[in-house]
Amino acid sequence: MTRWTLVTLLTLGLAACGGSGGDSSNPDPGPGPGPSPEGSLSLTRSDDGQAVGQAIALRARIEGADSRLFRYQWEQLTGPAVNIANPTGPLAAFEIPASGNYQFQVTATNAAGESEAETVSFTAAGSSDGVNILRDHMVTEGNRVSLRVQPLNANGLLPGDIRWEQVSGPAVSNWVNEEPELLAFTTPMVQEDTLLVFRATGTTTTGSGEDLAWVLVTNEVTPPSDSLMGLVAEGLQKPGFARVQAYRQDSPWRDGLEGCVYNPLIVDPCAMSALPLIGDGSGDPTIDEVLDRVLVSHPWMGEQFETFLRERDDNGDFRRLLSAVSAVVISYDVRPSFYWVVTGAIYLDPEDLWTQPWQRDTINEAPDYRSGFGSELQFLMPWRYVRNNDYASLYYPRWTRFERPWSELEPDLASLLYHELAHANDFFPRSTHGSLNAPTLWEAYLARVDEGIVSDQLNNSYPLNSQELYGLAGVNFQGESATDAEKAYLPSDVTGFFAPDYASDFYAYSTEREDLAMLFEEAMMQHRLGIHRDVAVTNLPPVLTADTLIVDWGQRGRIGEGDLANRLSLVLNAILPEVNDLIATLDTPVPMRPGDSWGGNLQLTAPAAAPALAQPEALSLPGPALEGRWHQGSRHRYSPPLLH
Repeated sequence: MTRWTLVTLLTLGLAACGGSGGDSSNPDPGPGPGPSPEGSLSLTRSDDGQAVGQAIALRARIEGADSRLFRYQWEQLTGPAVNIANPTGPLAAFEIPASGNYQFQVTATNAAGESEAETVSFTAAGSSDGVNILRDHMVTEGNRVSLRVQPLNANGLLPGDIRWEQVSGPAVSNWVNEEPELLAFTTPMVQEDTLLVFRATGTTTTGSGEDLAWVLVTNEVTPPSDSLMGLVAEGLQKPGFARVQAYRQDSPWRDGLEGCVYNPLIVDPCAMSALPLIGDGSGDPTIDEVLDRVLVSHPWMGEQFETFLRERDDNGDFRRLLSAVSAVVISYDVRPSFYWVVTGAIYLDPEDLWTQPWQRDTINEAPDYRSGFGSELQFLMPWRYVRNNDYASLYYPRWTRFERPWSELEPDLASLLYHELAHANDFFPRSTHGSLNAPTLWEAYLARVDEGIVSDQLNNSYPLNSQELYGLAGVNFQGESATDAEKAYLPSDVTGFFAPDYASDFYAYSTEREDLAMLFEEAMMQHRLGIHRDVAVTNLPPVLTADTLIVDWGQRGRIGEGDLANRLSLVLNAILPEVNDLIATLDTPVPMRPGDSWGGNLQLTAPAAAPALAQPEALSLPGPALEGRWHQGSRHRYSPPLLH
């Protein structure tokens, strides 16, 4: 084998060692030097020392070849332990935790199993109190990416007069910089792996400072015009797809995972034999069988998902419900989460999985594309999950650098999984697995839909009645233009549409599939976690806070309404019959106080004996950051069949 050239490059800001001052004698590292002959390692850095607390990156490069042709593995050999954002990619990004001598090794392996390893060393000393960009990134061409300047202290104090500029690489023209500390953009299309370098400058308590960040844009194979994933990209207004790989590299389903569910090159649904449903043949998979079907952009995402299944799924709900999917995709660029019947996979936003700040730093901050829908209307229908008259989970502003305990993560992740897995089990409940004999899941779906899937049965037996809300849901969740009549509806009008009908949430009117998923999600959250869902009709004020949203009507625990019982029973019997008796245990809904604010209606009943979830002791957040939270619709999205 011809020896490969691995060029490892070390990134840091020009003034990062001291954190301020902007010393112009420090050279601009740029994209790094050309590869050395005979496979020798070249190292580029701005000065002789690295600062504690600084975010840096190491890059492995193979001469004359793009990184997509190889698999990588980074290993730390010496020094205080670091958290590498993605130890299986060509760019190892991390923060320096303490002074010391550091050494790292990277191994690159080609498709034939031939490998080459190289090492790099550096010394870190001193500390940085200046400008620091939180994370360097590797991003596929045409995908979204975001960079954020870290606060100077735990109270969120930012450097003053933050300014961004691009130092090198193909010019990025589509910047979004609405918050001074946050830069977001779509990466350019490139002919080879290309390094973009950005500089952030600002003023600190000790003067001026600056830092550099690297964005490695990887060259990918051009997808065909009839790419199946191209249809998903269009439906989600998504520019590209992240590079993903099987969480377990020894999974017997690795080829099917990496080729069939998040691969922009596929033009036809894969054969069911290449990637059947997880529960195929048993209907009750083990956790290991589930983990063999997980596909991730960063290994930590799979590790967190595994921890959740092993330590937080005491009743086996999620393991059992996962029998109805072919794969679980978790990637930094998935937003919002969704299910797609063509691949049989669920696609999860990792925002609901992080427990450490460095994990959250790897997640793209591009907003949900639906965030501006419904702005011409005169009402909102916010929702939240509560336990013991308090939020079931805390909101962590992006500037916080605190750990999030599993007790805070669980409500968000559980509601996400109950929702997405309701979709999967709507199409392929366990009772059908033994009769799925079509060549592909898509063809199995076509056969099922002719008979009527569960949500069709729900709609036929117990339909929702409000045509007005169906129209308004199209505006809020599909981006349709509002009619003059819809623009004129007041909160009191919407209350008259919603309160007497049989939906548990406004989002149920977006499609009959969402109607089913919302019923299941809310019921399971109350049954398993003792968490109730609030839903209300409010005004739409110019400034959205918990105090400016005034409730016209609302309920806590609407799923307990007797008029919803038959609908819920149909759903539970089909999806998870083991818990159908939960209907009798649901609490009677508690009405909200009309005229009071959304925040004022947080306290509806006398506190229960059980204590509320404790806020992390080290976390002290401003009141508005918590009290101003509200959601409308869903954090999830059902992606309908895209082949007609």
